[in-house]
Amino acid sequence: MQILVVDDETDVRDLFQQRFRREIRSGEWSFSFAFSGEEALEFLRQHHSEVLIILSDINMPGMSGLDLLGHVKEEFEMPPTTMMMITAYGDDDSHRKALALGAHDFLSKPVDFAVLKEKLAHLRPV
Repeated sequence: MQILVVDDETDVRDLFQQRFRREIRSGEWSFSFAFSGEEALEFLRQHHSEVLIILSDINMPGMSGLDLLGHVKEEFEMPPTTMMMITAYGDDDSHRKALALGAHDFLSKPVDFAVLKEKLAHLRPV
C-alpha cells in the first residue's frame, strides 16, 4: 500500500521509517515523502495511480494541507482513496474545513503511531 506523507518537517521521514520499519521491510506498506504541498502535487502528477493514501500536515509554509486537499480534489479525477490530515492544532475549525474538503480522517500531533497503524490496517486491501 503506497502512502504519501506530506510535512514540511524533514525529520518526519526518519520517524515514519523507524516506526513502520517492519511494515516497510515486509513490503506491506511503502512510504514516499513530500516536504511541501507543491512537492506533493508534483509527486502525485508523476505517480498518481500508485498513491492510495495521503497523510498531510495542515500547517505548512506556502501551500497548506487544506489547499493541497482542494487541489487534489480539483486536479485528479480519481484522487487517492484516503486523505488524512495531521496537525498540531486540533481545533474544530480546521477539522470541519478538512472534512468539508473531502478529508477522510483527522489526527493530532504528536502522532500516536499505534492509532495510525490501526487506522492504516483497516484501510489495507483484502
